[in-house]
Amino acid sequence: MKKTIAMAALAVAVSFGAISCKKKVSDADLQTQATTIVTSNPNASVEVKDGVAHLSGTFADQQSKDAMIAQLKAISGVKDVMDMSTIAAPAPAAPVETASAVDPAVQKKVQDAVKDFPSVKVEVVNGQLTLTGNVSALQARKIKESVDALKIGKYNNNLIVK
Repeated sequence: MKKTIAMAALAVAVSFGAISCKKKVSDADLQTQATTIVTSNPNASVEVKDGVAHLSGTFADQQSKDAMIAQLKAISGVKDVMDMSTIAAPAPAAPVETASAVDPAVQKKVQDAVKDFPSVKVEVVNGQLTLTGNVSALQARKIKESVDALKIGKYNNNLIVK
């Protein structure tokens, strides 16, 4: 009976010893494996601390980001992956060129109204008639009166009064 109890105690001690002596993977080894995986995306990086991989950087789309996270989680010894990465904003669409929303005849009338002021330019900016240039306060008032008399509607007065 004593032998049986002693053998059982020894078996329990050996099993606990085997579990506690299980080889633990170091963060340095995990870092090497994780870095190897992440090098496929030059805009991303990974850092391993206490068995947790911290992923950061930018990905082109959600699918590539999810694939990278899955690969990091598959590394034996990585407990979790903290995702601190972002998805790149889509490239802006090329500007669409449209025909001027301002009638050329109206633009010509405004140009004639400000012809006495050579520093003033009449342009169409973002589909709206715009006055630009440097003028005195007296000139600005005369220009405004002349353009308003044409009854062209809304326009941008971006004149700089000196």
